[in-house]
Amino acid sequence: MDQEAVDTHQKALQINLDPSKYGTFVEIGAGQEVARWFFRVGGASGTIAKTMSAYDMTVSDAIYGPCERYVSRQRLTAMLEREYGLLIERLAQKRGTNTKFFVFADTVAARSYSSRKDMEAHGWLGVRFQTEPQGEPSQIIIHARLLDPENLQEQEALGIIGVNLIHGALYHHADPAALLDTLLDNLTAERVEVDMIKFTGPAFNGVDNRVMALQLVQRGLTKAAMFLANGEVVQPADALYKKSILVERGSFRPITKTTLDMLECATSLFVQEPKVQGEDITVLMEMTLKNLIDGDRIDHKDFLDRVDTLAALGKNVLISNYGEYHRLAAYLFRHTKKMIGIVMGVPTLREIFDEKYYADLEGGILESFGRLFKNDLKLYAYPLRDAKTGALITAGNLRVAPHLRHLYAYLIENRLIESLRDFDERCLPIFSRDVLGQIRAGDPAWESTVPPAVAQIIKERKLFNYGSTAKDEPKPAA
Repeated sequence: MDQEAVDTHQKALQINLDPSKYGTFVEIGAGQEVARWFFRVGGASGTIAKTMSAYDMTVSDAIYGPCERYVSRQRLTAMLEREYGLLIERLAQKRGTNTKFFVFADTVAARSYSSRKDMEAHGWLGVRFQTEPQGEPSQIIIHARLLDPENLQEQEALGIIGVNLIHGALYHHADPAALLDTLLDNLTAERVEVDMIKFTGPAFNGVDNRVMALQLVQRGLTKAAMFLANGEVVQPADALYKKSILVERGSFRPITKTTLDMLECATSLFVQEPKVQGEDITVLMEMTLKNLIDGDRIDHKDFLDRVDTLAALGKNVLISNYGEYHRLAAYLFRHTKKMIGIVMGVPTLREIFDEKYYADLEGGILESFGRLFKNDLKLYAYPLRDAKTGALITAGNLRVAPHLRHLYAYLIENRLIESLRDFDERCLPIFSRDVLGQIRAGDPAWESTVPPAVAQIIKERKLFNYGSTAKDEPKPAA
């Protein structure tokens, strides 16, 4: 990540001067900004077989088939498939033995004269390419948000990230992590956000797209990324659009019966909310980078162990770099106007009333809570059995700092914070950190603390170092 970025001009020229690369550019929306770079630097005749823009919807449908939305993953895939098929059909016999063919496509909604002021500029970009002549193609697709305030700047950013994507695919496909680092060359995260990426094909055998989603967040290309229980990476806006959302944050190392009891109790209340009844509900298990860091690094195997156990229970995963709940709430409300519920334990509820976490906000804790509750959001608190006294601490009897009691009472009285009911008393003593210690120590007691499907997958795949003693555990890398 510390290497100096290669200039966009140099990247386009390198491709143009490479006689083994030849391809097609098809772009919808924001002009032909990517292809323009290759014409601008010279030598484009050695690289470009065809460029095209099908702006008219009827024309676009006639070429690529009907589509519900023109700026969508579905449309991008149709563009890549058709254009790659045509390229091979027309040129494989003539020059296929010494050419690595590629197709670049994008479909973009950029600001225009007729756009609403609150319109979000974004687009889907993809490249399908051969790594050897006559080889099977591989593919990378991304979703990008264009954050510049003016159309001209958006077009410029689109052109640059398109060149970066093509150059990365053609020259860095053997190292997907390095490819990610080059996507924002000559750009910044303030101008472009990449919140979804998917690698497929023979060039990426062994690449786990869930790890790539994590690395988008880890490397600062986005603040959050999402994938489904089946491992399919998705663009959060598509998955969360117009959905009521219930989210539980945790380390899930591993997921326990307590984790599920929290979620089940919260769900039973959430579905009865007047603004939720009859609505589609999306449940998210959210992990922050803080919850994934072990020492000073993120262990990707440990991460996959966690998501494999979540997948065994059919849970969708959101990875985020939002430490504060008000930032997570703002992110979710960017994608939906429906109600959001956040599930947490009483210790976490107590923690969010600690003012030291809001020193960076001019308005302190009041500003944080103003942001958190300004839309339809509710916190659901799971009780805690005090280990020393045996007393049950709930949202109803939780004690906060004296000068915050009136604020807390206001939130309770207005049902913005609600105690969970009908919980399983047997789950209260179970904590993930204790279960993890039992797994690693070979203590069979852990099996009774996790759902049966989770116990089975831990044993079958030897997750969380199951079957090894503490002395056998790999030491974290420096």
